[in-house]
Formats: sequence, structure tokens, C-alpha cells
Amino acid sequence: MTSPSTAAVTALAPETLQSWITEHQDLVLIDVRSAAEFESMHIRGSYNVPLQLLSEHTDELAARLGSRVVLVCQSGVRAEQARQRLAKAGIEAAYVLTGGAPGYAAAGGDVVKGKNRWDLERQVRLAAGSLVMLGLTGGKFVSPKIRTLAGIIGTGLTFSAATNTCAMGKVISAMPWNKTAKEPTRESAILALPVNTGLTAKDAQAS
Repeated sequence: MTSPSTAAVTALAPETLQSWITEHQDLVLIDVRSAAEFESMHIRGSYNVPLQLLSEHTDELAARLGSRVVLVCQSGVRAEQARQRLAKAGIEAAYVLTGGAPGYAAAGGDVVKGKNRWDLERQVRLAAGSLVMLGLTGGKFVSPKIRTLAGIIGTGLTFSAATNTCAMGKVISAMPWNKTAKEPTRESAILALPVNTGLTAKDAQAS
């Protein structure tokens, strides 16, 4: 592993990923979105390891990864969170796909499409916006105390931005409509990954 000062941690353009998929056999694509989002549409050949599962088994996952890892989500936010966790576990050379899976599809990349669902980030925006509207409307027509709800949501969103986390997202991801027939587990997701190729981050940078 290389030190953080020399690690090749950067954003990766969809067009670059398309060429990497054909050129590098050691490439591992990790999609950290929910199982439902992954089922809706994902990059062909990617592995679904939802962020929560990755967070619970970061060290075990890191031990199985080689040096050329690309992290994918919907927009890049969750993939960056995953990159930070993997970096602490020793995976310093990782890449976050710019624009996420939708950006890759828009660039003409090979994707697998399934049942259409709203992505988790869109659901979070809808829930937060609805609660703020409910708080303001209820505060005007029912009781001023209900306006507190809007303040709570605003505080939560500010905390979410400051810490790069999303408690509401975790709650919504557990809702029945976001569940699939086969939720990824340690055995089906992490242990299904190919074994570490043995290449170092320095080898990846040199190539």
C-alpha cells in the first residue's frame, strides 16, 4: 500500500471506465447503492455491496480487493463515503465513478436494467420536502408548534451535509418498497468477490 500522500485516489470519468473494463482484468466494480437501486439498473459486471453492509465488514472486504477498485452509487456521494471507509482499512488507491451508474449509462456504457424504481436520493428529497411542507402548513392552520418539524428537518439536513451521512436514507432504504427478493449478505456479496490479485497500489499507478 502507498501512503495517503501518494495514493491514486481520484474521480473516474465514465468514458475512462469503459476502456478500463476491457483493458484491466484486475478491475473490481463495487456498487454501494441499495439492493433495490442495483436491481433497477447497474453496470454489467459490478458487485452490489450496499454502503451499510460495506461499513459493517470493511476490513474483510478490503482484504479481498486488489489495487484497481471503482466505487459506484447514484451520484458519487455514497461512493465517496465508501472510499473513505476503505482508505482507513488500507485501500488507498480507489476511484469514485463520476455521475454514478446513471452517468455511465448516459455515456453509452453497458448496463443491466430491471424493475424501475426511484433511487434512494430522490426518495430522501421527497420525504424531506414533504415533511417541511407539512410542518409549515400545519404550523399555520393547526398549531404553531408543528413548525418545529420544519426546523428539525432543516437541522437534520445540515448535519447530514456536514458529516456526509444520511440517517433518513438509512430509514427509507429499510422500507418494504425498497426491498428485493435477495438482499445482499456478507456471504452473497463480500465472499462472492474475486480474491485479491496481489497487485499493489504502486503497480496500478505504474500501469
